[in-house]
Amino acid sequence: MKALFIGGTGTISSAITKQLLAAGCELYLLNRGTRNADLPEGARILQADINDEERVAQLIADLSFDVVADFIAFEPSQLERDYRLFQGKTKQFIFISSASAYQTPLSDYRITEGTPLSNPLWAYSRNKIACEEYLVKQYREQGFPITIIRPSHTYDERSIPLGVHGTKGSWQVAKRMLENKPVIIHGDGTSLWTMTHNSDFAKGFIGLMGNLHAIGESVHITSDETLTWNQIYEAIADALGVKLHAVHVSSEFLDACSAQDYRGGLLGDKANSVVFDNAKLKRLVPEFVATTRFDQGMKRTIANILANPELQREDPEFDVWCDKVIGALESAKKAILA
Repeated sequence: MKALFIGGTGTISSAITKQLLAAGCELYLLNRGTRNADLPEGARILQADINDEERVAQLIADLSFDVVADFIAFEPSQLERDYRLFQGKTKQFIFISSASAYQTPLSDYRITEGTPLSNPLWAYSRNKIACEEYLVKQYREQGFPITIIRPSHTYDERSIPLGVHGTKGSWQVAKRMLENKPVIIHGDGTSLWTMTHNSDFAKGFIGLMGNLHAIGESVHITSDETLTWNQIYEAIADALGVKLHAVHVSSEFLDACSAQDYRGGLLGDKANSVVFDNAKLKRLVPEFVATTRFDQGMKRTIANILANPELQREDPEFDVWCDKVIGALESAKKAILA
C-alpha cells in the first residue's frame, strides 16, 4: 500500500505510522520538519507546509496514492485545499473528524454513527461537522472517495488523559497527586467516558485503509471499555502509587472561573456520558478489538513520563488556579455553615 499522511507525528497518527512501517507500507509524510526527532525511520518525508498549496502541488506532481489521510485539518477551507490537491490522486481520502461532533447533549447515551451531529457548545466540534459536510458533498457530487473517522479521547505514553488540566498539559495534575494535594474532577465524577490507547486506534484505522466498504462512510474508532471519571482518576493515582484526594466541582463553575474553554471542552464534551457502539467498525474490520485496558495503559504512560523529565511540563499558573477554586469552595461551605 502507498499512503500519504498530512501530519503523522501526533498522538493518533504516530501509532499508525509505526504499525504501517512495520508492515512494509510505502508511507509518505507531508510534514514541515519542525519535529524531526519524532519522524519515524523508514517514512518518506515530503517537507513542506500543507498551507503552501503551490509547493505541495509541486512535490506530489508525479505521485499518486492508495490512501491520503489528513490528521491536521480543522476547518472547511483546509478540506477545500485538500480536494484541489488530491482529487484524482488518491483512491481514498481519510479525514480525521471528532466524536465530539455527535449530538450534545445526547438524546440516547449509546452513540452510533447514526447519532446526529450537533454541538452548540464547542466551535471546534462545529468546525469538524462543517468539514464533514463539505466532504460528503464532494463525495456525492464529484465522487471524491472519502472516509470520515471520528476518534474520541485517544492517548499514548507521552501524556496523561484527563478532564481538567492546564494549557501546558496534564503533568501538573499528576504532580499535585504526588505532592498529596487535592485534584479537581469535573461534576460528581460518575459520568461515563471512553479512553482509547493509540495502538488500539491504529488497528482500526489501518483496517479501514484501502477498504472499499469504507468509501463514503463515517466510522468512529474507540475502545469498548467504559469508565467513570472517578475510575479514571483512581487509575492514574494508582499508577503513580499514591492515594487520590479528589474535589468534585461542577463543570459550569469551572467554566465560569477559568479563561480556558471549559464550555467547549467540558460542557460540550467531557461532562457528558458517552458509550460508543463499535458494531460498524467491527463489521468493516472484523479483526478489530481494543486490547489495552485503561489501568494497564496508564501504568505504561506514567512509567514513561516519570522516566523522561522532558515530558514533565510544569504549569504553576494552573496549580495556583486549582488552589483558588478549591479554596473558594471551602470558604463557601464555611460561610453557609457559619
